[in-house]
Amino acid sequence: MHWQKADGGRSFLRALPVLAGSAPPFDVGDAPAEPLPLFIEWIEQAAQAGVLEPHAMTISTVDAQGAPRARVLILKAIDESGWHFAASSLSQKGRDLSSHPAAALTFHWPALVRQVRVVGPVVDDGAQASALDFLGRPIGSRAMALTLRQSQPLADAAEIDAEIEKAHRKLADDPDLVPDEWVSYAVQPTQIEFWQGSPDRKHLRLSYQRVDDDWERIQLWP
Repeated sequence: MHWQKADGGRSFLRALPVLAGSAPPFDVGDAPAEPLPLFIEWIEQAAQAGVLEPHAMTISTVDAQGAPRARVLILKAIDESGWHFAASSLSQKGRDLSSHPAAALTFHWPALVRQVRVVGPVVDDGAQASALDFLGRPIGSRAMALTLRQSQPLADAAEIDAEIEKAHRKLADDPDLVPDEWVSYAVQPTQIEFWQGSPDRKHLRLSYQRVDDDWERIQLWP
């Protein structure tokens, strides 16, 4: 199987297997009234199935010009107040969220033929939660964050080592240092969709829609 330039790689791409995983049993009728317990069940099943980094998610935002952007981050926590992640407010995603405080999260677990989409407004978790997140990170992660240079143009790779060394010195002098720019965010879902694929294309799709203080559960066409 080789990439064929003449057809733009269509033959190569069409020959790749899809829906090759093994989906666990999923009875839409027995799904819980709220989405949080089902999400916890699915991510635990993904971990038990050996999915690497099952807490990795694609976060999609919109920048100040209305252009969409997506990248992969790690989910830090989930609770009744939302799906939590952290980032520098100076990063591209931080600037996007400042302009348009809303996001879509996508979890994809191919081994289980499953996806989950989470959509909603994004809020700041507050200074205490942001500090707890930052101080709980490995020293190397904190040092890189302290450079405050994410997403900026890099003219000389040597700059990275110099800035990280400077950041390590700051942390050595003040181990509890937390930059003001570090923010723990929460996506507060208004819609969550659970998708489980099937080789016959009769995919199972269950959508939860936020209605006031309750959830409306709707099965969707594949």
